Amino acid sequence: MKESVLVTGGAGFIGSHTTVELVEAGFGVVIADNLSNAELSAVENVRKITGQEIPFEEVDCCCYEDFEKLFLKYKFNSVIHFAASKAVGESVAEPLQYYRNNLGSFMNVLELMKEHGVENIVFSSSATVYGQPDKLPTTEQTPRQPATSPYGNTKQICEDVLRDSIAAYAGIKGIALRYFNPIGAHPSALIGELPKGVPSNLVPFITQTAAGIRKELSVFGDDYNTPDGSCLRDYIDVVDLAKAHVVAVNRMIQNKGKARYEIFNIGTGKPTSVLELVNAFERVNGVQVPHKIVGRRPGDVEAVWADTTLANTELGWKAERTLDQTLASAWAWEKHLRNIK
Repeated sequence: MKESVLVTGGAGFIGSHTTVELVEAGFGVVIADNLSNAELSAVENVRKITGQEIPFEEVDCCCYEDFEKLFLKYKFNSVIHFAASKAVGESVAEPLQYYRNNLGSFMNVLELMKEHGVENIVFSSSATVYGQPDKLPTTEQTPRQPATSPYGNTKQICEDVLRDSIAAYAGIKGIALRYFNPIGAHPSALIGELPKGVPSNLVPFITQTAAGIRKELSVFGDDYNTPDGSCLRDYIDVVDLAKAHVVAVNRMIQNKGKARYEIFNIGTGKPTSVLELVNAFERVNGVQVPHKIVGRRPGDVEAVWADTTLANTELGWKAERTLDQTLASAWAWEKHLRNIK
């Protein structure tokens, strides 16, 4: 029997790319998404890329009764859980919404796995759990800092819920992948990042500014203790990130893990500043991105990037796509969306 994976939030940015990589690796996939922050077109385009009629279920993971119907209808070996609200600023303004959605949906996933004998889960975590680390780059042993937003706090709490659940329930294994900054799009330009309203992430704001949808990009601060004064981040190609999930699922299925609960950093290991990213985008794509320096944004971390040694050696995964390839894919996706020649 083909191994099967439930992908919650599978119509979203990372979920759609991961679905493609799972199908191309030979997995059966069922996508679950409530479409609160995604479009059905993403599912249609995933089907186009893969050439397969992947089942899609519009369901809210916070509704236990509706969500359980999927576990009764399909047989899964594994779950990859992406379904969560993810905008830092919005989480500060609407903390209850974030705690209710991000914690409730994840606890429902674990409860249903326990009830229906599903063994493996990959949790979509984040480098936000590190805050501003005392030492760089961050390893998986870098102490977590107090969260600077409700969003970041939900990631920390969910990691703890996963750890405690695995300790309590012998039938469940889990891997938390701590992403750094996912960017880019699929090489087909059929799927990519599709923010609703004003983008809260840097690259969609860059591409929309280059396309003339936004007047200019604001760079928040040029007075940080970094080479050019702008913040340093670790930008990981979304296709490379998607492939890490496939490796993680295979690891649990094949019982390669040294423990039933494991954590891996998923990044490139290379810091890039905001201004370097803007300049690289302009160079690679031959377009201008009007931008201005404004004051620092509250809650922004000065610098964070990954030590990826554990993911490279133990998980057997590494980032392969270059920053230039990634930025070219982001612009190709934006042009496809806007019918720009």
